[in-house]
Amino acid sequence: MAEQATNKSESALKAEEISLEMMKFIAVQTGYGKSSGSTAGFGAKGANTPEVHAEALLELFQRCLKVVKAD
Repeated sequence: MAEQATNKSESALKAEEISLEMMKFIAVQTGYGKSSGSTAGFGAKGANTPEVHAEALLELFQRCLKVVKAD
């Protein structure tokens, strides 16, 4: 039983790591959440404060995590 819990824990961690890498790639490639406007329709409009930028990145991470867990 403990082995199953460890496997689930490792699986969740792996999904989070993959999601983080995906989020970083998307953010760097598209400028997601930056205040310089949208890039190809992917930027968060009006993201001119660090708080808004951080919120946009957290939202992107959640979206990536949802996609990774759907597999």
